[in-house]
Amino acid sequence: MAKKAKPSVDKIVKKVNKEFEKTSSQIEGLVNDALKQFDSLQNQIQEPVRKLLKEVDELREREMKRFNEEFERRLNEFHELQDSILERLGVASKEVKEDVKKQAEKASSQASAAAQKAAPKAAQKAPAKKAPAKKAPAKSATKAAKPAAKKAPAKKPAAKKAPARKPAAKAAKPLDKSDLTLVKGIGPATAKKMKDAGITSIEQIANPSAADQEKLKAFSSVKGFDQFSTEAKKIL
Repeated sequence: MAKKAKPSVDKIVKKVNKEFEKTSSQIEGLVNDALKQFDSLQNQIQEPVRKLLKEVDELREREMKRFNEEFERRLNEFHELQDSILERLGVASKEVKEDVKKQAEKASSQASAAAQKAAPKAAQKAPAKKAPAKKAPAKSATKAAKPAAKKAPAKKPAAKKAPARKPAAKAAKPLDKSDLTLVKGIGPATAKKMKDAGITSIEQIANPSAADQEKLKAFSSVKGFDQFSTEAKKIL
């Protein structure tokens, strides 16, 4: 009976070992499946995260580019506004100088005319005072002197010719054709840009060649551009 019991125990042990190995293999298979699913799940999670990070980077680059473009546009607008203000100030100062110059010339002409008018009057008064000093008894001599004194004012029209000196005063200062700011509407900033572009004389604005016209087209956005040629011709 003892011999028969021993084989049954061995069978049980073998059976248990087989069941254990089978269970171990199943557990290992389940663990492997779980690891595979975990890897797959990790890949599924990483792919959207990578895509999201890529989209965030692209959005950041687009926003930075848009911000830089907007900043450059605003900066250009500021520079244009600054140039416009400087040009207006330049034109205003030039007009004020011209008005002051005209007023000064007018005052000088009036003063010279008044001085010339005062000279004949003084000449008339001088003989009138000296007449009693003469002891000539003849009345005919005194009568002849009076008409001569009355004819003296006939020289007054000659005094009106004094303003003819104005052109001589203006001609004394030669025209600087290289000063483009003399053209109405062209300020210091625009004049500098024109010289950099090759427009160095007022004649090139007044009577531009084909090449000069191409250069001047770059300044078509400047206020009063259509009148530049007309104003330049007035100066010449």
